[in-house]
Amino acid sequence: QVQLVESGGGLVQAGGSLRLSCAATGRTFGPYAMGWFRQPPGKEREFVAASSYSGTNTDYGDSVKGRFTISRDVVKKTVYLQMNSLKPEDTAIYYCAASLTVRSPVRGPTSYDSWGQGTQVTVSS
Repeated sequence: QVQLVESGGGLVQAGGSLRLSCAATGRTFGPYAMGWFRQPPGKEREFVAASSYSGTNTDYGDSVKGRFTISRDVVKKTVYLQMNSLKPEDTAIYYCAASLTVRSPVRGPTSYDSWGQGTQVTVSS
């Protein structure tokens, strides 16, 4: 199994930026996909972004496209989510996830096998 630990969440004003990190330990980091999901207050978990092992292929949810960027450092076994132009509706608990079987970025949460504990992002208006 892969253990994932997120960090970098916090409180930021609308229009600001944050970078989330997700460090992986345990089983080999690759060559599989990694993803970010979020769960806003009172809503279901939703897809944010995903990356292939190399980072060459990425996918983004419609609501974050053009504002968020996923990247990964294979040597450090860490995946990042750079979030720019943040909006109050981006407020959520953000989770990173690792697939142990799928290599391409995928949106479905059932394709991911390991999940982090989540980090809170709050965007004030």
